[in-house]
Amino acid sequence: MRHVVIAIFPGVQALDVSGPLDVFSEANLFVPDGVGYSTQVASRGGLAVRASNGQQLLADLALEDGGEFDVALVAGGPALPQQTVDPSLVTWLRDVASRSPRFGSICTGTFALGSAGLLDGRTVTTHWQWSGLLARRFPDARVEADRIHCRDGALITSAGVTAGIDLALALVAEDHGAEVARAVAKRLVVFVQRQGGQSQFSPFLAATSDDAADPMHRAQSHVVANLRGDLSVTALALVAGMSERTFARRFLEWAQATPHEFVERARVDAARHLLESTGAPLKSIAWDCGFASADRMRLVFARRFGVLPTDYRRRFRSE
Repeated sequence: MRHVVIAIFPGVQALDVSGPLDVFSEANLFVPDGVGYSTQVASRGGLAVRASNGQQLLADLALEDGGEFDVALVAGGPALPQQTVDPSLVTWLRDVASRSPRFGSICTGTFALGSAGLLDGRTVTTHWQWSGLLARRFPDARVEADRIHCRDGALITSAGVTAGIDLALALVAEDHGAEVARAVAKRLVVFVQRQGGQSQFSPFLAATSDDAADPMHRAQSHVVANLRGDLSVTALALVAGMSERTFARRFLEWAQATPHEFVERARVDAARHLLESTGAPLKSIAWDCGFASADRMRLVFARRFGVLPTDYRRRFRSE
């Protein structure tokens, strides 16, 4: 049996805990007895904690008790990025990191790993909304803001909330094969098992705002609505009513991405949607999404996701 433990704390996100636990529990239905997973939840003093949604979560063991684990994870919480991490959790994380074959975090639990000094020189991800803060607070970490989950040696991290399910499914696939992971996903009615390289961030969400007077929102909304148009810094600065230099600086501060990066993300996001939901030819998708050619779209996909558009469609298209 592989022993899995998830550390919790007051204000934890309940789904960060229950989602992965359900994956490991369901996996036991598809593997022989004795080779599945045993799961536990740990808290300071072994006490029950109140989750961010008001639910009370019970613990199986105390962080102070230590233990031997095959997978040790810390869950996230909406307020965790702006809180001081409990010293007992920091101590526990350092201990399990030194002795567990796999350890890591779900969602904003990455901030707890950082407080324990476990992110230096490592490639990690977290909820896209907090990725900029994570990179600033822990500058020696390589933060991949556009990833569903990351693996860097024994360290495993996931993006926001439901991405913890994707991370758990990836671990099940690693331990028992892709067929078992797919069977678990089907049981949980997870529509698509997202891979680590699939984007978690949508520029279409970032551009949604009721504040039409905000020049940054105006520029982002213009990008989303005009993917085939001129989206140079010169054109976007004109939309925002600023000089090019001021616009480029303000945009980077606001979006945590350069205008060029945001435009590319928006075009890629639109292309991903068409690849996942239609059978349109690559040339048509490239044109509709503002790429100069299908070859250019292939290059961008290969760089951002490590796969070509045809491979992406084969992996993620909904039948």
